[in-house]
Amino acid sequence: MRILLKLVLDCDPHAAWRALHSPRAIAELYGPLVQLEPMMGALPPTIDHGADVPVRLRMAGIPLGDQLIHATDRYTEDRHGNVRIMRDSGIPLTGPLAALDVWDHQMAVSPAPGDPSRTLWRDRLVIGGPAALPLWPVLWTTWQWRGARLRALAPTWAHDPEDAA
Repeated sequence: MRILLKLVLDCDPHAAWRALHSPRAIAELYGPLVQLEPMMGALPPTIDHGADVPVRLRMAGIPLGDQLIHATDRYTEDRHGNVRIMRDSGIPLTGPLAALDVWDHQMAVSPAPGDPSRTLWRDRLVIGGPAALPLWPVLWTTWQWRGARLRALAPTWAHDPEDAA
């Protein structure tokens, strides 16, 4: 089963790419409803290619489950230019989402068509297993919240300075 988002964000693609790799920015997407915390130690300042980042999710102090973020980056092009894709192929470890057999989350960032100072953000979550059907409505609703938060937070992400040339 799939959940898709396609948005144009009010920030440049470089800022969106940096935010996508920032555990703090990711945590803000789900806040204030859900808190994202490190399972051990502290969250890294960035999630680098190949990183495994174990996190704990809580809602109002109540544990929702632990999850492993496994990030890989790839780069491609489409008719509008460069596309950068981060794939989280980690898996929920505990909690209701651990009943899923498949968790494949890909987020693509590229210049918005006609306005390279804005970002075309594409988000795809693929889930599978016997629990996918009952969990799909909850995740779909969460992704709509995520889309609203992306739109609200993107203008606050730092923009790259313009070239002096």
